[in-house]
Amino acid sequence: MDDLLTSPLHDRHVALGATLGAFGGWSMPLSYPDGTVAEHTAVREAVGVFDVSHLGKLAITGPGAAEFVNRCFTADLGKIGPGHAQYTLCCTPEGGVVDDLIVYLVGPDEVLAVPNAANAAQVAELLRAAAPAGIEIRDRHRDLAVIAVQGPRSAELFATVFGGLDGVTGLDYMAFTDAGAVRVCRTGYTGERGYELLVPADEAPGVWDALLAAAGPLGGRPAGLAARDTLRTEMGYPLHGQDLSVDISPVQAGSSWAVGWSKPEFWGRDALIAEKEAGPARRLRGLRATGRGVPRAGMAVLRGGEQVGITTSGTFSPTLKTGIALALVDTAAGVGADAEVTVDVRGRALECTVVKPPFVPSHVR
Repeated sequence: MDDLLTSPLHDRHVALGATLGAFGGWSMPLSYPDGTVAEHTAVREAVGVFDVSHLGKLAITGPGAAEFVNRCFTADLGKIGPGHAQYTLCCTPEGGVVDDLIVYLVGPDEVLAVPNAANAAQVAELLRAAAPAGIEIRDRHRDLAVIAVQGPRSAELFATVFGGLDGVTGLDYMAFTDAGAVRVCRTGYTGERGYELLVPADEAPGVWDALLAAAGPLGGRPAGLAARDTLRTEMGYPLHGQDLSVDISPVQAGSSWAVGWSKPEFWGRDALIAEKEAGPARRLRGLRATGRGVPRAGMAVLRGGEQVGITTSGTFSPTLKTGIALALVDTAAGVGADAEVTVDVRGRALECTVVKPPFVPSHVR
């Protein structure tokens, strides 16, 4: 792992005894000594603090930068105002998904895009190739750390650490504010109320230390990317490369809500409109195991002995105490909610019920 990039908080994770793993070209904490289930439970019941500094950061600036971004990505940036963020997709001309990302609308001439680590360079390359004169795309990947604070007690944690800063703890969902050099946004990837902080790299260790010191008395703890994955799967949130990809369109993945269908222009528009009108050949469904076993990605989904789909994500749900999965299921199979299917778990049939995610209630707002 010597060739992997490291977070500004790497030394902190080593000191905490974290298990590190490769993620999008970065060495990141997968879990801490108490384990993924304890971290997952802390986020659902109290608060967890994540280092997600591997996420990309692209500053897009210049006259009309927001209009330019709106012509590229799927969501309608015109529906939000400065000081708000938006989930959106970067698509291929064929309608596949290069990446899903969050964009921060600072103003008409400035947008900050936060893509996934593995796709940040490609998104930057596509933006630079399309940018008109005067628009600059600057890579700030190493300049900023990203710390996520997630859980029902996240506001209490913020009040303790940032209590003197007006407008931080009371932010609306998907709104952001700048608290000195720290940008704070009310968003996350867990389904719980939370915040994500963009922090200058040299200030990140101090912010991390303050957050962890305040989290302990609230029942909180540091949480790694393994818990982030179980939390997002319980919400049915897609992971790029598994549930969304250049081969899995937003129409198939149930992400049509992130497409500004009335916009006259965005990458992949014609292909996505055609697929929407024709109806996708497959759709992403939720599966909840009723038998004993845990589905994983890449397993066949069967009905009546015939394969009707394939799992794209799968895990044990610490909240439900059972296996759950997301799966692409053939539309022609007519597999709707409450249908019974099986997943081929290494040659053993695991009984599952088709459900509509989220698997557990969302509390993001």
